[in-house]
Amino acid sequence: MKLNTPRWWYAREPRHASVLRFVLKPVSWIWAAATARRIARGTPVDPGAAVISIGNLTVGGSGKTPVAREVLRLLRASGVEAHALSRGYGGRLEGPTRVDLTVHTAADVGDEPLMLALDSPAWIARDRVAGARAAAQAGARALVLDDAHQNPALKKTLSLIVVDGETRDGEWPFGDGSVFPSGPMREPLKAGLSRADAVVVLLPADLGEADPELVETFGALPVFIARLEAAAPPPPGPLLGFAGIAKPWKVERSLAAAGADLADFAPFPDHAEFREQDLRFLADRADQFGARLITTEKDWSRLPPEWRARVVSWPVKAKFEDEAGFGELLRRVTSPSA
Repeated sequence: MKLNTPRWWYAREPRHASVLRFVLKPVSWIWAAATARRIARGTPVDPGAAVISIGNLTVGGSGKTPVAREVLRLLRASGVEAHALSRGYGGRLEGPTRVDLTVHTAADVGDEPLMLALDSPAWIARDRVAGARAAAQAGARALVLDDAHQNPALKKTLSLIVVDGETRDGEWPFGDGSVFPSGPMREPLKAGLSRADAVVVLLPADLGEADPELVETFGALPVFIARLEAAAPPPPGPLLGFAGIAKPWKVERSLAAAGADLADFAPFPDHAEFREQDLRFLADRADQFGARLITTEKDWSRLPPEWRARVVSWPVKAKFEDEAGFGELLRRVTSPSA
């Protein structure tokens, strides 16, 4: 059974859920040690193409997929044949498989690969090396890896860390720094940053600027600011929103900031499988308010086909403030002489 992400994970002060944090600490030590051992024992393979890793240091909710889509767009706009490569979390296929939007569903390849395949060739593979080699053989000059910072299988040309820039109301992207399950971290902050080449701080559309203290956290690493923007405004009239992502409250906040008339909002666990009874409940609830159902593009891709016509998909995109500077970084690591 999937559980909702605890909001106390992202509270900077450890006094929130202090007893539960304490109880879970020993499991966190085991998790951190296992991650460090796996990374240390890895022998990265060069697949014959530039490898750009889009990762994070927490278990979810940083905005990796929108950043990966924008990286793919920038690379392809500059003439680089760039393909996406994902593990295909939530899908049944092991791969290597090239995602075909006319054939595959989220049940086959996962929701994130479907989103990535909207803009560029995308592959899924449980075996990252096999997937990377298949993409390179198919003509990929650059591979954009979604969620691979803790995976040492491939030799990375550029390792980007995506960080949620929301720091209002006591929220902090790393919580109190505790590793899963007593906090949101996949590994200690210092260890994760030591393998990064640059950081992308992803800001909500309504946040004026990145918190200077957060930016200082990354030391000498280059920091690029990106903003999560709506690809289109929410439709007029009452709306009932729902989302099954790591931080569903971010969707509620983003919809409200974009001017949506939100009658209600329902959070679900990350990568939730929406059952018929869940959707009927949401539809009945929306009827009470005379509202339309709205969800994220990622969640919409997991809906049964018969429900997609009844739910509005609300897409968002990442937009870099210094697009030229970020594009130059990508150019340097994908040029033939790199």
